[in-house]
Amino acid sequence: MHQKFRYYDAVAQKRAVTQKAAVHTEFLRTGRIDRNRKDLTDAERRYLSYQEVAEITGRRLERAGEVTHQRINGFHHSIRFPKLIFHRTLTNTPHLGYCHVTVANTRFADLDDVNWAFYIANFFSEIGDGDRFFEGISQRHPRMYFAVAINSSEIEGRLEIDRTVRGNGVLFRTHDPKAAMKNVLMLGARDEALRRIIRTL
Repeated sequence: MHQKFRYYDAVAQKRAVTQKAAVHTEFLRTGRIDRNRKDLTDAERRYLSYQEVAEITGRRLERAGEVTHQRINGFHHSIRFPKLIFHRTLTNTPHLGYCHVTVANTRFADLDDVNWAFYIANFFSEIGDGDRFFEGISQRHPRMYFAVAINSSEIEGRLEIDRTVRGNGVLFRTHDPKAAMKNVLMLGARDEALRRIIRTL
């Protein structure tokens, strides 16, 4: 059974705390206390629905995806990735999700034509199988960057991983943005001279 989360509007809560702190400043400055002012109590917190949380999470993920796509395409004029940004949030924990950034194909090891997709998640986990794609979710790292080999037909935005590549389909997985960028650029580089430059980053 999944743990049920409750989400509240932290911005409204912070505003109330700031206003409460301002009461003391106002008293020291004027010697008056506004007795009509109401502080936000625990019972008055505005709780958010799962849909509202998922929408907020989605906007943040897609913003991160846009910035990441600009950075990888800004490295060298010969490396260009298509922008294909969409997100998914996890069903019972809508504050967690992942964002698809780009899809491309490359030569990988002894394989001539590997289709792959690059993602950002706002958590860190092992990459599993089937319905349990993310296993052992942890928030010890705020982000996870990963690329997986995919079958040419992705159905309804679901990850269709090509497990014949490297045994599990995972090309790389890291929490380090610099390592992620280096890996994506290596996958996009068309010649060995450019790969040598990327390796020195």
